[in-house]
Amino acid sequence: MMARVQRLASIRDSGPERLIAFSDGVMAVIITIMALELHPPGGTDIHDLAHRVPALLIYVLSFAMIGIYWNNHHHLLRATERISALVMWSNLHLLLWLSLFPVATEWIGEEYRHALPAAVWGVVALGSAMAYFILVRALLRVHDAGSRLALAIGRDFKGQISAAIYLAGFGLAFLPFGPWLSYACYVSVAIIWFVPDRRFEF
Repeated sequence: MMARVQRLASIRDSGPERLIAFSDGVMAVIITIMALELHPPGGTDIHDLAHRVPALLIYVLSFAMIGIYWNNHHHLLRATERISALVMWSNLHLLLWLSLFPVATEWIGEEYRHALPAAVWGVVALGSAMAYFILVRALLRVHDAGSRLALAIGRDFKGQISAAIYLAGFGLAFLPFGPWLSYACYVSVAIIWFVPDRRFEF
């Protein structure tokens, strides 16, 4: 029993370096999988190239989203003084949602005019945003209210707005011309987060 308590205490008091390294590796694999799903045009004329443009655009959007999560996740954990078992599981939960981006990206690349693929991408994006929120709450549980992490997080207005836009994108997908409205919502979130989160720059 005492050994178990000591192990849990060790996890709680340990720094985030290994978690950062593991998460960086997983996100790199996710981007690699998406890149491997890109295919060249089926022919050599402009029509063949135009047919592949939607797949390329959704790849760029998904790549940008993974990059944004990687950047902000890195800054978040760099501001972290200790982690816990809950933090580790919350981080895995985030990586689970991020790992679904390649599937949603490939589906939209082939069926970008249809509502369900556009809506599913929104579900993956919303799930990732909620998982990031859960990770932040788990980190706050092992930090004091006056810690630099707690002070930096504040009200997280951008996170709340992003979740609302993803939810709107999901709903709009089922309207006439809805998928295009959904993509506009998703791109707007990427623009909001394109500048790294300066709350964690110390």
